[in-house]
Amino acid sequence: MDKRRVVITGVGAVSCIGLDVNSMWDSLVNGRCGLDKITRFDVSAYRTQIAGEVKGFDPTRYMSEKEARRMDDFCLYAVAAADEALKDAGLPLDMRDGSVVNPDRVGVCVGSGIGGMRTMEQQCEVLLEKGPGRISPFLIPMMIIDMASGSLSMRYGAKGPNFAAVTACATASHSLGESFCAVQRGDADIMISGGAEASVSKLGLAGFCSMKAMSQRNDDPKHASRPFDRDRDGFVMSEGSGILILEELEHAKKRGAKIYAEILSYGASGDAYHITSPAPGGEGMARAINMALGNAGISGDALDYINAHGTSTQLNDKFETMAIKSSLGAHAYETTISSTKGTMGHGLGAAGGFETIICALVIQKGIIPPTINYETPDPDCDLNYTVNTAVEKKVDVAMNMNLGFGGHNGVILLKRFSD
Repeated sequence: MDKRRVVITGVGAVSCIGLDVNSMWDSLVNGRCGLDKITRFDVSAYRTQIAGEVKGFDPTRYMSEKEARRMDDFCLYAVAAADEALKDAGLPLDMRDGSVVNPDRVGVCVGSGIGGMRTMEQQCEVLLEKGPGRISPFLIPMMIIDMASGSLSMRYGAKGPNFAAVTACATASHSLGESFCAVQRGDADIMISGGAEASVSKLGLAGFCSMKAMSQRNDDPKHASRPFDRDRDGFVMSEGSGILILEELEHAKKRGAKIYAEILSYGASGDAYHITSPAPGGEGMARAINMALGNAGISGDALDYINAHGTSTQLNDKFETMAIKSSLGAHAYETTISSTKGTMGHGLGAAGGFETIICALVIQKGIIPPTINYETPDPDCDLNYTVNTAVEKKVDVAMNMNLGFGGHNGVILLKRFSD
């Protein structure tokens, strides 16, 4: 039996550079950085004091104040992004009557790297100051990572496959990849999928600071995230949610849905090497790339654009470059690459959601967002990173790639849709 084809019919985002997809895209192509000094809490004692905070977000646009108080911010971001994605796809926000779609055939897979860390922090303070009897009964459901998927399922009446992937910074890519597989094999006709994160918190920031993984350019936050630049000194954490609607092709065509792109394939691998460092030479990521290419039945020469993980850390950018070269050979130098984390920072578990949306928009619009803050070439990073200025280019095949602590690698391949 032929495998079912899967297309993207809707996108939604909440980010530090825009509270919807159009605003996010406009900031990306114009290189408007959303990173700044953290305002949510006092950071004077922290080694790193900058992040990409979501600002101006009002959850009461989507639900009552009472409902919002019972959800952690990562779930609230997911709701906002999913609402936008469903509306963009021409799907109802309540599927229960079955008049537009069969709710039994609509699934949800939205992951998070960390989940409700802000809630956990707040409730730990309550525990220490007031005792266990004052802990909120909503602590556990607000904190657990699967509640983004659970909340969306209940909100929309989506009764299909419902789960969450958790693979650190590869979370959203794996969520999308597994959702693609669910639709492809016939378990669902539609999957609401992506990632959500709200980890700009006291504990989250302190943990990453102790690892010395983040940039310390506190006096110059707009230029702190500089993927592939020789003088990069670490990533800059950000937050938000990127959600996509994945739909079986015939189902989408039957209801007249617009199609952003087709998902060609998915690749995943494990480094089996180190808790934080990528495998030397990027060999684990190279295997994920090769798996995705093999599953799609195409060669690396077909790739027009790569949205790189590009975290602005010394090891990631070097090893990721090596992985691309290993998989693509000479074509690595012909492929247009960019890391949008210079503009919007590292969304951790949400990153792959943002960046797969970006790949779909690149195919639609023919514009490559730039890798900003690139000033000094690094001999170890010598590919075409679309430095500092967006370029126009027709893109037929695009790839998003993400890595996560624990040695998780995820690759999503998209192509321009055609019958």
